[in-house]
Amino acid sequence: MPNTTRDYVKAMVNAMDSKRGEDIQVLKVADLTSIAEYFVICSATSTTQVKTLADEVEFKLKTDYEVMPHHVEGHDSASWILLDYGFALVHVFLESAREFYGLEKLWKDAVAIPLEEL
Repeated sequence: MPNTTRDYVKAMVNAMDSKRGEDIQVLKVADLTSIAEYFVICSATSTTQVKTLADEVEFKLKTDYEVMPHHVEGHDSASWILLDYGFALVHVFLESAREFYGLEKLWKDAVAIPLEEL
C-alpha cells in the first residue's frame, strides 16, 4: 500500500516526540495556501535540541520512506530550522523564537489536526 502524506506527517511527529520535542502541532493549511498541505511545528529548549529534532525528522523520513526535504533553512543559527518537504513544512523552534514569530496566530484559520488522529 502506498504511503500517504498523513503517513509522512505522522512519521515527522513521531520523530519529534522521540527526541522530546515540545508542544508539537500539526496545522492543515492546504485550503489557505499552495505552499504546503501541512505545517508541523514544535519547540525545543536549546539550539542543540533544535538541531537534533530537525536531524531526526530528516533521518526518519529518509531511512523509512526515502523522502528528502527539498530545502532546509536555519541549520546554522538553529533558533528556527525549516525543513521544506513540499507537502509539509516542518518548523522546529527555540521556545522564544516560536513565541516571537507566532505561526499559529498567523495561520489561525488553519485546521489543527489532533495528533491522535494521524
